[in-house]
Amino acid sequence: MTSGLTVKCDVDFRRRGRGSCKELIVRRVSQPVTSPGRIPRVARLMALAIRFERLIRTGALRNYAELAALGHVTRARVTQIMNLRQLAPDIQEQVLHLPPTQTGRDPIRLAQLQPIAIILDWRKQRRMWSELLGRREPGL
Repeated sequence: MTSGLTVKCDVDFRRRGRGSCKELIVRRVSQPVTSPGRIPRVARLMALAIRFERLIRTGALRNYAELAALGHVTRARVTQIMNLRQLAPDIQEQVLHLPPTQTGRDPIRLAQLQPIAIILDWRKQRRMWSELLGRREPGL
């Protein structure tokens, strides 16, 4: 099955003369080209951790070792990614919805989140997260 393509533009029909066929005139609608930016790496890793957890929970994969082998990464790297699931749910949501990075480096890196994720108390995590955001640009 093929998917359809939708094109939006202005169309005018004019007659060339009396009794003649209509002429189709298509005017282009110009839209400014803007770069939406890129999704921050920690947001992509957070989404990946959620997906990995679902694969293990449903039994599609047995453990982190199998996941690491499948992804061609070390078990330690899988553990780093999965540690993001230890963050408080509201922090996880904020990480997933970080604004796109327009240029340069991402404002928040995985290395900055790891110390927060190992804290078991979500209140302390939230405090550390707020401190981390306080050190960031005002747009976050």
